Amino acid sequence: MRFSVLASGSTGNAVYVENDTHAFIVDAGLSGKRMEALFDKIDREAKKLSGILVTHEHSDHIKGVGILARRYKVPVYANAKTWDAMLPNIGDIPSDLRFHFDMEAVKTFGSIDIQSFAVSHDAVDPMFYTFHEGDRKLAVITDTGYVSDRMKGIINCADAYVFESNHDVGMLQMCGYPWSTKRRILSDVGHVSNEDAAVAMSEVVAEKPTQIYLSHLSKDNNMKDLARMSVAQTLQSQGVIVGEYVHLHDTDANEPTLLVEV
Repeated sequence: MRFSVLASGSTGNAVYVENDTHAFIVDAGLSGKRMEALFDKIDREAKKLSGILVTHEHSDHIKGVGILARRYKVPVYANAKTWDAMLPNIGDIPSDLRFHFDMEAVKTFGSIDIQSFAVSHDAVDPMFYTFHEGDRKLAVITDTGYVSDRMKGIINCADAYVFESNHDVGMLQMCGYPWSTKRRILSDVGHVSNEDAAVAMSEVVAEKPTQIYLSHLSKDNNMKDLARMSVAQTLQSQGVIVGEYVHLHDTDANEPTLLVEV
C-alpha cells in the first residue's frame, strides 16, 4: 500500500490510500477544484478512485464528496446515519454510487481489507478506518475526544498512523474562542490534545519501524513544531524513543505529504 495525507486541518481533510489495483480517499473535505489540485500534486487522478470512505458529516470532511462522486462516478461509502446527515449538504448522489459501510465492519477490495471502527466525536455516528494488506497496516484516526481501549485494540501495531494531534491545551485555554467552544474541543466528543494523543500512541505502537503523521492540527491552537515536540517528549516519557523506531511527520492543510509505501 501507498498513502498520502492530501490535506489535514480544520479547513479540510482527505487521506489517499492505494495499492496496485485500488485507490481510495478517506473523506473529501475540500472543494472539488482543490481536491483535484491536490491529486495533481501527488501525480494521481480522481477519476481512478475506487471509492470515497466518509468518516462523518462535518463539512471539513465532506465538502468535496458530492462533486467528486458525480463528476467521476466514484462510489461513496458511509454508515446509514452518516448518509442521512450528510445528504442535505453534498447534493444528490446516484443510487448506484451509494454504498453502506456499517460501523465495526470489514470490506475487502482485492487484496486490501478495510475495517471501520467507532470514535468519540460530536457527529451522528463517526467512524474511522484501518487498511490491511498482507502483514501491513495503516490506521487513520482523527476527530475523537479520546482514544478508548477498544480503539487502541483495533489500531495497535500499525506500520503507519494518520493520528490526530489537534491542540495544545495551554494555547486553547488562552485563545479567544468562546468558553462553549473550548469546552466542546476539550470534551470526550471533541478532539485529542498533543499530550493525550501521544499517550495513546505509546500504548499502540510496536517495536518496529512506525511512521506517525500528526494530523488535524488546530490553526489557532497548535503549531507543527510544538505538536512534534510535545508528542516526542510525551512518547519518550512513556518509554518510546522517537527516531529509534517511531518517526513523526507533519501534515498540512494545503500541501499533501509525499506518497509513501506502508
